[in-house]
Amino acid sequence: MPRYLIAFNDGAMTFPREELADVARDVTVVRREAREAGVWVFSAGLGHHEVVSVVDTDGTVSDRPYPKDKQHIGGFAIVDVRSREEALEWAAKIAAACRCAQEVFELLPPSSEELEET
Repeated sequence: MPRYLIAFNDGAMTFPREELADVARDVTVVRREAREAGVWVFSAGLGHHEVVSVVDTDGTVSDRPYPKDKQHIGGFAIVDVRSREEALEWAAKIAAACRCAQEVFELLPPSSEELEET
């Protein structure tokens, strides 16, 4: 079955702070429903800092200020579903729970070498 990344941009969750407990509860309900349906793989929110570490192709690491005008992922979920339509249905549930729009990306299938390793 294909896997999909469902993600939102940092800063997209703009609900009032007093709704945080309700959002957390609603997200937990969706996560539980997805686990019971057997489609939940993983989810996480991402911590962002003023500085980002960039690793170049030669292995050089440089820490630099994160561009203020650049969007980045605030959190994501990975689901393992039968179709894009099903991924969109889960994204709609997550969007309602998080109170923000979600972007949906199909993950590339593993290569034959990767399949042999599992």
